Amino acid sequence: MKETPLKLEGINDNIYASFGPRLASLLLDAVIMMPFIFIIQYINSSSKFMFFYTLIPNLIFGLWYHIYLPKKYGGTPGKVIMGLQILNLNGKSIGWKEAFLRHLIILLLTIFSSILMIDALLSVDDATFQNLSWIKQSQYLMSLSPILFSIYTWLTNIWSWSELIVLFTNPRKRALHDYIAGTVIVKKRYVERIQKEMYSDITNS
Repeated sequence: MKETPLKLEGINDNIYASFGPRLASLLLDAVIMMPFIFIIQYINSSSKFMFFYTLIPNLIFGLWYHIYLPKKYGGTPGKVIMGLQILNLNGKSIGWKEAFLRHLIILLLTIFSSILMIDALLSVDDATFQNLSWIKQSQYLMSLSPILFSIYTWLTNIWSWSELIVLFTNPRKRALHDYIAGTVIVKKRYVERIQKEMYSDITNS
């Protein structure tokens, strides 16, 4: 399979998104999602039973934000604002498969975390739960299954550090989820040039 070029002739700039722009896009996404997260957290803190009502909407929002939007626009809002675009390694726009695979590990971790939360919430006293602050509520729930929550924390940390290590050790600045999905993140201003260089021979033949 033909892969995106490491460099474009006549351009000294790195065409791939390095750590800085990718981090900035993640922070922008966090800011954009903050109102939704705040609302969900506020609703969940009112009663232990509210978590069960917000679970599905929360998962749907995550799928919409991290799978549908990248498929439709080439990236999350944070990436679009930063002028980045996700491409298939062959230079073409990503499809549903690539968008899903990029988010797969985070989705699995989210499902694992939700299962742990459900198990913990089923064993707490609702009155006690409501009298605690948001932070205390989380600490209380985690104390009910310390080993499982520790496993979740370790898995999350291992995934995060693996992403960084892989990102810093390959010329196309691909994170681990890029390898899983067969994608790269490039600066959007170079997308047309990349595709033209990769497929000009096919077009001219």
